[in-house]
Amino acid sequence: MSADNIHKRTEGDVNFTEARKAWQQTEIDTNTQELLDKDARYFLHQSMSTPCLDVLSNAKGSSIINTRGKSYLDFHGNNVHQLGFAHPLLVERLKGQLDDLTFSTRRYTNEKAIDFAEKLASLLPSDLNRVLLTPNGSSAVGMAVKLARAVTGKFKVISFWDSFHGANLDAVSVGGESVFRDYMGPLMPGVERIPPPITYRGIYENNEQKCLEHLEYVLSKENGIGAFIAETIRNTDVQIPSKEFWKEARRLCDAYGVVLILDEIPIGLGRTGKMFAFEYYGIEPDVLCLGKGLGGGIFPQAAIITRDDYNRFGDISLGHYTHEKSPLGSVAGLTTIEIIESENLLEKVQQDELFLKERLRQLQTQYELIGDIRGMGLLWGIELVTDRITKEKAVNEAEKVMYNCLRKGLSFKVSSGNVLQLSPPLTISREDLVKAINIVEQSINEIYLV
Repeated sequence: MSADNIHKRTEGDVNFTEARKAWQQTEIDTNTQELLDKDARYFLHQSMSTPCLDVLSNAKGSSIINTRGKSYLDFHGNNVHQLGFAHPLLVERLKGQLDDLTFSTRRYTNEKAIDFAEKLASLLPSDLNRVLLTPNGSSAVGMAVKLARAVTGKFKVISFWDSFHGANLDAVSVGGESVFRDYMGPLMPGVERIPPPITYRGIYENNEQKCLEHLEYVLSKENGIGAFIAETIRNTDVQIPSKEFWKEARRLCDAYGVVLILDEIPIGLGRTGKMFAFEYYGIEPDVLCLGKGLGGGIFPQAAIITRDDYNRFGDISLGHYTHEKSPLGSVAGLTTIEIIESENLLEKVQQDELFLKERLRQLQTQYELIGDIRGMGLLWGIELVTDRITKEKAVNEAEKVMYNCLRKGLSFKVSSGNVLQLSPPLTISREDLVKAINIVEQSINEIYLV
């Protein structure tokens, strides 16, 4: 595989491989292929989503179901499926709202949006009480960056290479993935990027302190940095910084007058076993970005939550989106949070973490192909390598494992070319969790049998 292709494998798997061709030949029937061909004919093609893999007819609970009736446990879910799919209470609430207020016109508010903002503020510590709503996470990131510019009077941003903060041009500008940035220049000026604090491989291998030194070096040399934006825990290939890292990064932001924006769009709302990942680190963001699962896997809903002190820009528009105070989106968000709390999903996820940690560590001792296991809550990465000493990425093997799993009824994505990213619904049963890990084990074992 060429370097040009490898460097694009950050966010997920790609569309054109021999394994994909083999899948289509054995798993796709004539009717499905006709629909896939029509999809490919009318939708603009883009990396990682076109041509499509299969055609769905339903999605319920932990599973997605294709038009042939085959069910896949969905350990990808576009990170919207904290509640699984079609949670009955959420469906009921949204149906009820459709009989009531369906849209909130500009300059008017509504009770559901007010209740939603109040609930979000109640979940955050100290003075993080101010909310802006928007339909998608990319827009939330854009609002956060604009707010940081207004607060600090500085336009520059520091972020991590390989980070993902959305697909809008401003979000791509502060992000670090080439598959979104290629052909897009010139991008938004003033973005300084440093390598992320990856401890298994990379520039800072086994030494987060060097990343912190790099961060402080840039902050001290580059005047005009007003914001540091980062994923608290990197979602795609599951990179988990230490508590010491985030405490020191927070201190550096304070020391240099930099707004800390934490992007928890894919990992917030219980994914890590706490409502928000930053709670593990004993820090606070200045701006928190939420999205994806905030709409319960049904309705697009995102938000930023920020400090009371930043509420001083009533003369400009930071968001002003058409569906800013959507009654349907607000009901979706309120109900999602209610279900997480009422079904004690945070406690459940913490118990699931203990099971997964033990089970995946067993697989690591059993198979040399597994170089690293890392995760938290119900977000896990299995990094496959051809050699544990050199840590060479097992890209072809990861692709084969993924398609082996698909044939057995488990769907997930491969990140960075060689990391099996497992992100199931928080509502998943222990039985289905066991079933999924057994499928992963069987699929890895088949690599050795070839």
